[in-house]
Amino acid sequence: MRKIAVIGTGYVGLVSGTCFADTGNQVMCCDIDQAKINSLVQGMIPIYEPGLKELVHKNVRRGTLQFTSNIQQSILDADVIYIAVGTPMTATGEADLTYVKQAAKTIGENLNGYKVIVTKSTVPVGTGRIIASIIRESLEEHQTFDVVSNPEFLREGSAVKDTMNMERAVIGATSEKAFQIIADLHQPFTSNIVRASLETAEIIKYAANAFLATKISFINDIANICERVGADVTQVSKGVGMDSRIGPKFLQAGVGFGGSCFPKDTAALMHIAEDSGYDFKLIKAVIETNEHQRVRLVEKLLQTLGSLKGKTISILGLAFKPNTNDIRSSPALDIIPYLAEQGAIVKAYDPIAIVETKKQIGYQCTYTENVYEAIAGSDACMILTDWQDVKKLDLAKVKQLMNKPLIVDGRNLFELERMRELGFTYLSVGRPAVREETIISKVI
Repeated sequence: MRKIAVIGTGYVGLVSGTCFADTGNQVMCCDIDQAKINSLVQGMIPIYEPGLKELVHKNVRRGTLQFTSNIQQSILDADVIYIAVGTPMTATGEADLTYVKQAAKTIGENLNGYKVIVTKSTVPVGTGRIIASIIRESLEEHQTFDVVSNPEFLREGSAVKDTMNMERAVIGATSEKAFQIIADLHQPFTSNIVRASLETAEIIKYAANAFLATKISFINDIANICERVGADVTQVSKGVGMDSRIGPKFLQAGVGFGGSCFPKDTAALMHIAEDSGYDFKLIKAVIETNEHQRVRLVEKLLQTLGSLKGKTISILGLAFKPNTNDIRSSPALDIIPYLAEQGAIVKAYDPIAIVETKKQIGYQCTYTENVYEAIAGSDACMILTDWQDVKKLDLAKVKQLMNKPLIVDGRNLFELERMRELGFTYLSVGRPAVREETIISKVI
């Protein structure tokens, strides 16, 4: 059993801290945001993640998990200190290390004996060395410590499950002692431990996310070719994914990737490459393809409806993926403002991400948690998130509710023949358009 302080109660910090507490460690999750700490103390969880609320409440009752804004005392009491603060993307695409550096300074000022300081935040290569330097400069008297890089590989929507059943734990340690301490913490989660240097561990995280993002952009480019030659990308994905060297995961064509990791990490990796003097052409193309993919979805709408002025458009899905309220880099944040600028009347559905979306784009649309209410009276429907409520739509009812049976599907949820039988104009990604002859005549 270890005494662990987790600095930062965002997505990574809260999930990781809670799971460490569930395996019997004494965990103090701390944050400078007093309002967030107050909410957590009252049992209110600031993020939506299946199973997290129940796990937090369980371990608070057990006494293994606590929350505080007293970061200094948490550092003094801990054996292991996790830095899990945000590293937002700057205007130029680099990772902003402001909060990481502040945490390191606070740790140095309050170090009272040997401790292991672990970076859980996704940080550029070399950050571990920077943290160690800041801590040394902030020490009031000589203390020994080790810095470890222990990147997370959580998927939003299944983060608790991913932590409790890790595929691997990557530990970049500066000493055998530090490595063993962090490896022991992960024994309940996995026996697959990857030992590395600080720098290697830091780049493993970026490389993993960049590769997954590359698979998504690759299949979306293939989808765009499929549309031009009359092929079906879903069958292409199936055929390609059956190759054991490739695998089927992340080969689903659609509106592109979003969220807190892939957009930020691909941009950061590009800057890491540039800073090292390497022109990473592939990752530039991955980013460009992803940015254009949501534009292509809007182009399908424009080619079919022409002017959007006065047209009612329903948006199904605000979160970047289902089972999360995370809207960071969500396609909806780009598409809704554009539609509003074109004079469209926009109605948006999402079961849990409305509050977060309002904070970002305000009332450029009307919001509802009822999917059929969003669809009613619309001239077109755009599917951006594959929520279960959207997957299970009563399509006959949808057609009755819409002014025009036009669906632009960024997630390829429905079978083409079924949509043809029901009489929809159905435009998906990388598949033949249903009622394509009608679309062509309108463009001409």
